[in-house]
Amino acid sequence: MKKITAILSMSACLLAFTSCEDWLNMPSESKADSSTVFESLDRAEMAVVGAYNSLNTQELGYQLLMGTDECVSTESNSKYNVSNYDYTNTSSMLNSTYTSMYKAIEYANVCIKNLPAMSVSEGEQTKLNGLLGEAFAIRAYAYWCIVRFYGDVPYTDVPTSDLTTYSSSRVSRDIIYDNCVADLQRAVELLPWYDEGYLKTPERISKNAAYGILARVALYAAGYSLRWDLNTVPYDKATVKIAQRDDTERIRELYQIAADACKAVIVHGKNGLLDDYDQIFRDLGNQTYNEETIFEFGSYGPNGTNVRTGYTNGIPTSGQDNSTGGMGKGGGAMIAMPTFYFEFDKDDQRRDVSICNYGLKLSSNGNEYQMNTFAGMGVGKYRINWKSEKGTKDDRRDINWPLLRYADVLLMYAEALNELNNGATVEAVNAVKQVRMRAFRNDEDKIGTIPTSYEDFRNYIIKERKLELSNEGLRKSDLARWGILVDYLTEEKAKLVRLCNREGEYVDVKPYRAYKLTSTPKFLDPTIALDYIEMDEDDVKPILTTYELQKLHIMNNGSSGYVEKTFYEVGDKVYYTKDAVPAGQKVEEVKYTILNMFSVRTIKQKGNLSVEEKKEAGVDENGNLTGVDVTICANNAWITGNTGIYYGMKKNMVEILPFSTTAIIDVNPGLAGQQHPCY
Repeated sequence: MKKITAILSMSACLLAFTSCEDWLNMPSESKADSSTVFESLDRAEMAVVGAYNSLNTQELGYQLLMGTDECVSTESNSKYNVSNYDYTNTSSMLNSTYTSMYKAIEYANVCIKNLPAMSVSEGEQTKLNGLLGEAFAIRAYAYWCIVRFYGDVPYTDVPTSDLTTYSSSRVSRDIIYDNCVADLQRAVELLPWYDEGYLKTPERISKNAAYGILARVALYAAGYSLRWDLNTVPYDKATVKIAQRDDTERIRELYQIAADACKAVIVHGKNGLLDDYDQIFRDLGNQTYNEETIFEFGSYGPNGTNVRTGYTNGIPTSGQDNSTGGMGKGGGAMIAMPTFYFEFDKDDQRRDVSICNYGLKLSSNGNEYQMNTFAGMGVGKYRINWKSEKGTKDDRRDINWPLLRYADVLLMYAEALNELNNGATVEAVNAVKQVRMRAFRNDEDKIGTIPTSYEDFRNYIIKERKLELSNEGLRKSDLARWGILVDYLTEEKAKLVRLCNREGEYVDVKPYRAYKLTSTPKFLDPTIALDYIEMDEDDVKPILTTYELQKLHIMNNGSSGYVEKTFYEVGDKVYYTKDAVPAGQKVEEVKYTILNMFSVRTIKQKGNLSVEEKKEAGVDENGNLTGVDVTICANNAWITGNTGIYYGMKKNMVEILPFSTTAIIDVNPGLAGQQHPCY
């Protein structure tokens, strides 16, 4: 395998964990097997901690995060192609997750070999057991990350130095998953609970986290996957199918393992849901730990892995704030899927946290908000303005990544119970209800009816995981393990077309929003969403001139698609014209922007929300016809064109990534002829 044939001589890395542990003498991967490393518990701990730096990659929060029903790419490059399932010519860019996870596995294998042989005092045994438990859990987590994207991959559970051959063929994912389950079962025996052990940070794996990871791996091991017959190489394309493993008894056993693991965390009672959904992500941006985030990837300082959280997957920004203590430059290479916004109830507090309705216009002369259109709303969880300071640099914002939250444990518990009982039990419904109650701030009248039949509850979980866990790196592989990725996203594209046409479930969506700006962006920004007034054609026609109305209708020109208008406020009431204000009232004249929510008048977008081409005669600023056609809507290639959204998606093909020929297969003779058979 790539990892075995080209072990990197990584230089010793300084991991500045936010628990203030400075691992100044971290052994490199190639030196972690040195006998001197395991002469003391402190140095052995450095070897274990060294593995964590490889458990997340930029790909997992960027290329492999996009192309779902949660978010899409705004780019026009190979990253756009990958996000839309065109892997034919671009798979070589998806190497870092593969190689990074094998680095973590090598660290873990070395530690699992050497830790049991250490001689420690009775008082140190608990810590030694914990370190060994961490190593088992790290190995399992890393293999899960590889297998969920690549399927059957090379497998080793011994250090490179102990191998007699330096090539490895594919190993059945069922075998790998079963080994991961066994590793995690061993880990939960060895690890302390977070509240009782030596661990001071959820950036390392406690018993709580190991149980949650065990549940996750068990659900994947029991789930669907794109499979083919491994016995004949090269592979027979005719054997490709989406299926669960053949052993139905083992499938049920895995669901039981998942349910039991989740229940262990729930019964322990030390984790819970925060009242305010936004606080989860504010804490991640400021290295503040809470009872909900059970396991997170630490991102602080210049020396750890730069996964660019808050940059590539941040809210839309333009410009740069280089003032002293300024916000710097934002990125934002993706937007929320326009249909996603409408999946939420308007009173669900998760909506405006998950999907940001504003962008940031940054400048050293002053920062401003700008409202986003439906096709310009950003991934809202990793906001630079929610931080207390800029971070290490523009693309290294020091925002931790949520690897496991308690809400996920509750939803996995509900899912496993539904599978075991062919329908939702009381415990399953109660688990989901906790998540829903937090979403609606404990207003039970708003959470709706939770179904209990098997199929309805399964579909409910599929949607609820999207609403709760969006853009946390799970959706693409979750859809694959449910066996629905291509069919589900095909319908999502059809929904996007219906939104463009304001048909079906989107028939009542109002096309315009009017908003005013009353504050400016800053660090520790309390702003979750900009307030707005929804308007339709009947609202705007009486108050706009012909020219203003024409300008508002233009959808494919960033200098149009909006008009500025003076509204009249009396307390909390807003009147569109001065004549509408009741006599004797004290009136404040306020500038509002009326925005066409289907246009491109936004900081980041791929295009407008239209799939038709319409043209009307233009008008000048005095309302006179010019006789020149003005494009109101352009045929939208990013939605329906040959390279439109999900353009490379093919069922029984894209559910598993192909190997990179030059970076993985060609360097490992054991993988010769073992490419994904559909490529």
